Amino acid sequence: MKRKHKIEPGKVLLVLLLSLGGVVMIFPFIWMVLTSFKTFAESVALPIVWFPKEWNFNNYAQVLEKLDFITYYKNTIIYTGVVLFGQLFLCSLAGYSFARLKFRFKNLIFFLILAVLMVPPQMTLIPRYQMMNYLGWVDTYKGLIIPMIPSAYGTFFLRQFFMTLPRELEDSAKIDGCSYFRIYWNIMLPLCTSALVAYGIITAIATWNDLLWPLIVTNSNSMRVLSVAMACLQGQNGTKYQLLMAASVLSTIPTLVAFIIGQKHFIKGIALTGIKG
Repeated sequence: MKRKHKIEPGKVLLVLLLSLGGVVMIFPFIWMVLTSFKTFAESVALPIVWFPKEWNFNNYAQVLEKLDFITYYKNTIIYTGVVLFGQLFLCSLAGYSFARLKFRFKNLIFFLILAVLMVPPQMTLIPRYQMMNYLGWVDTYKGLIIPMIPSAYGTFFLRQFFMTLPRELEDSAKIDGCSYFRIYWNIMLPLCTSALVAYGIITAIATWNDLLWPLIVTNSNSMRVLSVAMACLQGQNGTKYQLLMAASVLSTIPTLVAFIIGQKHFIKGIALTGIKG
């Protein structure tokens, strides 16, 4: 006889709550896509018009005509790509050092790095801008990218993962005569793929959507990123929401594709980084 699976009310409730949470999370994206095909009248109508009467693809054509999307995409890709790989290298190197090496004042230095997480980033905007202005880096790629590469959170995130790796691998490499950097580069780093992908997705999405720093440090149209260009679609006396939503859809596609490709490593990396403190 086949065994009947007992239905547990707790699990059913958990599934219902998670499903409800999923619907709440995905609803704004569905609304964004639907609004991108509406007319202006439909996008501001009350009561709400949920579905457009006619699918208006002209909104996307208007956005591409109104905004220099090629330039903005190029700037955003450069900004995101350099910050991403810079943070992955610098934070993984720092994380390995704090997790594996012994040096004077290590705990004090790590405590000071964690203290940076308690400071709101808005408080450092003026000093950062003044430094960029003093160096002559305002409205340049250097001023846009370099201040964003150091990350206290990234150092802490990757340190937690390095601490989960067995020390026997490191000891064996030392016996074979490997330097600390070679141990980090050839042994430890390949074992951190999940954590690197997880942190890489977090960093890429945050950098891709970043508005405040690019808005402050860039002035010319040729240096704008997508988030700043999209903010310009919001007028003082009125906003064409259908165009804003069309631009949002176009800017969201790369981050959505990146998450779909790396979601397995993302979930695994998030799960493993909190194992050991």
